[in-house]
Amino acid sequence: MTRAHWGKVGVANGPQVIAHRGASAVEKENTTMAFHRAAQMGSHAAELDIRLCASGEIVVHHNAVLDNGRAINKLDFAELPSHIPTLQQALEACENMWVNIEIKNDPTEPDFDTSEMLANSMVQLLKTMGPPEQWLISSFRRESVDTVRSLWPQLPTAWLTVGVADEDADFVAKSLAASGHQAIHPNVYTLTQHVVTVMHANGLSVNTWTVDDPKRMSQLLDWGVDGLCTNTPDVALALIAQRAR
Repeated sequence: MTRAHWGKVGVANGPQVIAHRGASAVEKENTTMAFHRAAQMGSHAAELDIRLCASGEIVVHHNAVLDNGRAINKLDFAELPSHIPTLQQALEACENMWVNIEIKNDPTEPDFDTSEMLANSMVQLLKTMGPPEQWLISSFRRESVDTVRSLWPQLPTAWLTVGVADEDADFVAKSLAASGHQAIHPNVYTLTQHVVTVMHANGLSVNTWTVDDPKRMSQLLDWGVDGLCTNTPDVALALIAQRAR
């Protein structure tokens, strides 16, 4: 296998720019071209979504079904559109960045799997691709990231959420920290400065999604957010550089 080189989660000084599905404002999302472009822009990290197809490959695609309505978990890899990469292909396109891998395992979708086969297959693959600090694994399903923790405790994990109310922040932070998770990924529209403060007080990083508005980016940076997941990593990088001058 080609040996690529990736970054390490959170090693760069200052806030991290995470390219949402790659540089998806200028390239087709979740494709090798989008990841290459994100790296060319200087992104610290790329975010991508994974699912299992019928032939067992881990593939990178956000939705459970294709545009024609066919479910990915019912199709072999050879039947999928050519722009959909395997996870290994996508990771090789993310060279020099660390990678946030989102496990898609939603009870409302056709590929929902309580056995966490996707998490198991992903961990097996990642163990062949170098040290764990190159990856940050997230999911809306807490059981999925808990499974990852049990399979490879050294692999950084994060809980993905549409939001945490201020009054729940301390409970959520303590629960995540006690389970060994390193980060929380709240939606940008619901995130408050109080939640950021509480998460940091409990040793958790805060990476928020998906923010493309420079004014909101500046506010989040003022709050001390650790990572900006964005469709426009070039805009975020330029803003961070401007603020540093």
